[in-house]
Amino acid sequence: MKEQARQARAENRVAGLVTTMGALHRGHLALIDRAKQDCSPVIASIFVNPKQFGPNEDFSKYPRAFDSDREKLEQAGVDSLFAPEEPEMYPLSFSTYVNVEGLSDRLEGRSRPGHFRGVATVVMKLLQIVQPSFAYFGRKDAQQSRIITQMARDLDVHTEIVVCPIEREPDGLALSSRNAYLNTEERKAATVLHRALEAARSELAAGVRDALQLQAVLHGTLGAERLARVDYAEIVDAESFEPVVRVNKPCYVLLAVFIGKTRLIDNLQVAPREPGSDELLFHF
Repeated sequence: MKEQARQARAENRVAGLVTTMGALHRGHLALIDRAKQDCSPVIASIFVNPKQFGPNEDFSKYPRAFDSDREKLEQAGVDSLFAPEEPEMYPLSFSTYVNVEGLSDRLEGRSRPGHFRGVATVVMKLLQIVQPSFAYFGRKDAQQSRIITQMARDLDVHTEIVVCPIEREPDGLALSSRNAYLNTEERKAATVLHRALEAARSELAAGVRDALQLQAVLHGTLGAERLARVDYAEIVDAESFEPVVRVNKPCYVLLAVFIGKTRLIDNLQVAPREPGSDELLFHF
């Protein structure tokens, strides 16, 4: 992989990277399509990163489908697949980690201690190995994308981080590899995340700006679903990911909800149409 990366740079080619943990779906393929618009070669990685899973999380049962993933990537026109084994990424002597302080401590970081240290470390390693001009990430993992952007900025990584829109099913459920865990009843119940975000959007469009009032709407919608258990439902500043009192600047409405035993996340991006405007733009 390093040799291919050196060759691409020597030829002044613009390399793009899409990092994945496999179990590919349309969301991953949308990132690859975007990368192909900007870059050649396009490189995809598959690595189920043990460093970002907690001791009681789903590392051992995380869906793995390498052969079908490889076929999907080939059909999508990916130029190279980088699929290292764990000892290649983390040899026995490995002892260096990347931690983005502050941003990593709240929300997902609070619910999953050590998760973002593992994410930042593996992404930095992949960026160092591939050295792409651009790397593409989905906005469904909004906090992760923000942390990776901050890491690249702070450590003077030459790669530009590109955050792409969420891909959804027709009923609004955000695409995720973990959706495969849901049974038929749970899959139907999982649409409550999008319904809660839509309820918040409706309130915002009607002029509500108070964050506590919006949180009450989120909890009310989620609480009506028997199979849903809320981890968090918050409105935060889009840069700091600190809670806000009023929605008068770029924000995220963030959800983490258990449907049965499966933990799902989703978000709504909110921003004033222009500085000082009370009119809002929404991005699901």
